[in-house]
Amino acid sequence: MTRKLTFALAALLACAPVGVAQQQKSPAPDGAAAKKTKKKEAPAEADPMAEIRRTTAISLVSSLANDAQTFRDPVLRARVQARSADALWETDQERARTLFRRAWSEAESADAESDKRIQEEKERQIRERGSFSYAVPPSMRTEVLRLAAKRDRALGEEFLTRLDEARKREADEAAARVAEAEKQSRPKMPEETLTVPPALEKRLRLAIQLLEDGNTERAVQFADPALGEITTTALEFLTRLRAKDPKAADERYAAMVMRAAADPSSDPNTASLLSSYLFTPALYVTFSRNAGSSMNSWGNQPAPSDVSPQLRAAYFRVAASILLKPTPTPDQDRTTSGRAGWYMVIARLLPLFDQYAPDTSAALRAKMASLQADTPEGNRQPGNRALTHGLVPEDPNRDRVQESLKRLDNAKTSADRDAIYVDVVFNAVRQKDPRLEEFLNKIEDVDLRQRVRAYIDFEAAQRAVRDPETLNEALRLARGTTLTAIQRTWVTTEVAKQLVKKEPGRAAELLDEALREAREHIDPASPERVGALVAIATQLVELDRPRAWEVMLDVIKASNSAPAYTGEDGRLTNQLRTKNMTTMSTNSAESFDLAGVFTSLAREDMSRAVELARGFEGEAPRAVATLAIARTALEKK
Repeated sequence: MTRKLTFALAALLACAPVGVAQQQKSPAPDGAAAKKTKKKEAPAEADPMAEIRRTTAISLVSSLANDAQTFRDPVLRARVQARSADALWETDQERARTLFRRAWSEAESADAESDKRIQEEKERQIRERGSFSYAVPPSMRTEVLRLAAKRDRALGEEFLTRLDEARKREADEAAARVAEAEKQSRPKMPEETLTVPPALEKRLRLAIQLLEDGNTERAVQFADPALGEITTTALEFLTRLRAKDPKAADERYAAMVMRAAADPSSDPNTASLLSSYLFTPALYVTFSRNAGSSMNSWGNQPAPSDVSPQLRAAYFRVAASILLKPTPTPDQDRTTSGRAGWYMVIARLLPLFDQYAPDTSAALRAKMASLQADTPEGNRQPGNRALTHGLVPEDPNRDRVQESLKRLDNAKTSADRDAIYVDVVFNAVRQKDPRLEEFLNKIEDVDLRQRVRAYIDFEAAQRAVRDPETLNEALRLARGTTLTAIQRTWVTTEVAKQLVKKEPGRAAELLDEALREAREHIDPASPERVGALVAIATQLVELDRPRAWEVMLDVIKASNSAPAYTGEDGRLTNQLRTKNMTTMSTNSAESFDLAGVFTSLAREDMSRAVELARGFEGEAPRAVATLAIARTALEKK
């Protein structure tokens, strides 16, 4: 079908100029008639092929939507049909509604399959290593719902009703899981204090999305079944809900606090997580058995100023009852924090108790004293940021570097010293301390030193590409040895992007440099290589259009060698894991995605862009490219 459409479009485009040329040879009318004729003909002269491109685009999208029914990936089947429906809405609403409903059915299957796969992977990891970690994929029903509701409110309500029915089933299944866990007396894993079963996690994400879309009542309905456990996502929902309906949010938080009081598995990390709603709304801090910290943040939210004294007092009563529980012996300890993490939670929350519930402060200090011997001395020092972050305003005159350096006096091993120097390095970055390089070289573990250097160098490079005054610094880092090949390529293309208009010659040289990096140092079978080439082609569109078309041929070849490449959701992740900390930043990299470059190329030559898109063997990149091409003709200017 696509091949026939491409041939027809090419034929039409080839024939069109003849008609235009013949019109130009006709005698030009004069006087008022000439002005009138000119006024009428202006739209046709502006874009005589618009209707042809529009007809072709409709055929392309319709064909793609039909093909999507045979795609191997259920997520892709749902996504492509929903996006096709959205693209066709202005042209054929009945056809679009049919596609939306078809997409919804596929999304239900995709979500069910995804949840099952995650559960199986979770069970496998627990069997093999005693813990688990996973990233919950986005809910396809949420994606389809948002597109459909934007176009047709009634259709959105239909899908919401079907979701509500599923919500009740999931709530029953969640209750059954809890009952089974209690029956087996299985202790919670540390990760379970931060996550919920995939189905409920997706439900909370949908509820947050509904809140952002202004549908607060529906959001609450969908979130309620997932608020039974104290997790970061549940607390995030309550914080977002409080901005729209404080009474409803506070009531649900109060119920959560009461459940924590009655739950025998509640532990110090439970108390720490619950504190976030009142004092650090967008920051969640927990501690591990070795006193290491985990800080999870989704934004910058001030602590609410209108919390009732009764609600605050209820939290401190429950938190105290949890933190003052008898400490189990090591062989019976089922807490997520362990004894060392227990100490750290009390140390973090103690200033809040001193301010709001001083009657329990003495008992908490005694509890800390009993746990002190089990807690590494370096973690107990006042300079540990995890103990104050979000609770104590940053003092601009505070010298955190010096505070961290003082902890070296109590370090007993090289590993302890290295952990302190990692803190020193991060504080030096924040304070722009000129001794940064000196501190880095003090880290004795060579591998750790290299990983820390790589992390801070890429963070610095990302900051540098945003400022026209520091582009040379970004290039210096990109040409060093610490960044990965994909990071070097991204930095170089981003610098070239800023230089396209001011220094086109230099921008071209940088894109050549990035192209060599991608071809020589990125695995040919890696999605990263495809993304790097797309980023280069994206910048070449404005600088050297013929060259952009050439590089796109490399993109097709690389994509066909990298089955995992989807053509969208480009990301750059920078992560550092040490014994005592984990820090990670993830940023979108839109220049890695196909939609932008195909949109630009289709505006120049739609027929050629269609032919190029046909070269993708992967269903996902071909669909992304085809929809981008079609939208250039279908979307209203």
